Amino acid sequence: MNRRWIGVLAAVVAVAGFAPAATAAPAPRAACPEQPGAVRCLTTYTPGAVRAPADGPAGWGADDLASAYGLPATPGPDTVVGISIAYDAPNLEADLAAYRAQYGLPPCTTANGCFRKVNQQGLSAPLPEPSFGWALESTLDVSMVSAACPSCRLLVVEGNTPKFADLAETEDTAVRLGATVVSNSYGAREGGAPLAFASHYQHPGVAVVAASGDSGFTAASYPAVLATTIAVGGTSLARDPSSARGWTESAWLYGGSGCSAYIAKPSWQKDTHCGKRTVADVAAAAEDIAIHYADAGGWLPVNGTSASAPFVAGLIGRSGRVPAPSGWYANASRFTDITTGHNDPAGAGKKCGGDYLCVAGPGYDAPTGVGVPNGLAGF
Repeated sequence: MNRRWIGVLAAVVAVAGFAPAATAAPAPRAACPEQPGAVRCLTTYTPGAVRAPADGPAGWGADDLASAYGLPATPGPDTVVGISIAYDAPNLEADLAAYRAQYGLPPCTTANGCFRKVNQQGLSAPLPEPSFGWALESTLDVSMVSAACPSCRLLVVEGNTPKFADLAETEDTAVRLGATVVSNSYGAREGGAPLAFASHYQHPGVAVVAASGDSGFTAASYPAVLATTIAVGGTSLARDPSSARGWTESAWLYGGSGCSAYIAKPSWQKDTHCGKRTVADVAAAAEDIAIHYADAGGWLPVNGTSASAPFVAGLIGRSGRVPAPSGWYANASRFTDITTGHNDPAGAGKKCGGDYLCVAGPGYDAPTGVGVPNGLAGF
């Protein structure tokens, strides 16, 4: 294990085993720190929430998500879904194996051709240096694609750093190596520096999916803000035995939404209170998601649109079709509309004046887009 992770893991163990009963529960922390001129992964976790492998997962697993979103029982095609990510996750294949075994999903390994991990040039070696937080993100990504599409093949392309240029290259490499869907679970505030790499997120015949952000209603997040990407917001999922669906959802408090300051309004977006591109397009569960992460000690519940984006990417792969961003709006009636909740942590909607830009309501709203998946009907 990389020595610089020891302090992080020691803190997790300390909180898990030795904190006094009166100590307040630790707050979720960002898995990846912000760096100038770079994106950060959009995942948070709570130190001390880890469960030993023998105790099983905590949080929503693949079976819960399949039930909540009405996924078909029959397997889908073997679509190649690319994961654009920074740094190396040394135990990624083993963590994926534990996750898939837990939920009865077929093995996805290097040996059977389902799993492939390469560097940003597309080579199996040398791989970048490891990072605890980014490896946590990688683990979430492959787990969510697996939950959505057990038959899809996984192509993980690891950038040397989270700098804009390195991740732009991972995007191109994923497409060059056969991915027809590429998931991006990272983001940075939109601006001139990241937007200089916008062309790398536009590939004919390829669905590019991006997380909308984890800071609530704020400046739009790159690359989700690009008109060529499918921006995925987040929801909070809960069981609801009283409903026909058996589940209910609301806008996740921290899910990203925003109005671009740079990107022109796409012709297929008709909302009226943002003169430029509005984020997000669709949404899925982003809170309390179970993954297996051995470097933290076992099963760990995590949060983030880093979960919803790869889940939607997996559903696209499972559908066998590559929708244009405009397709989400044409098929809005085939999604489940989310009409409650907001993503203004400080003010319950005051930040946007109670507007649809930060408050969920009937029809399109920025936190949850046109809604959440209802099987594969909208794809």
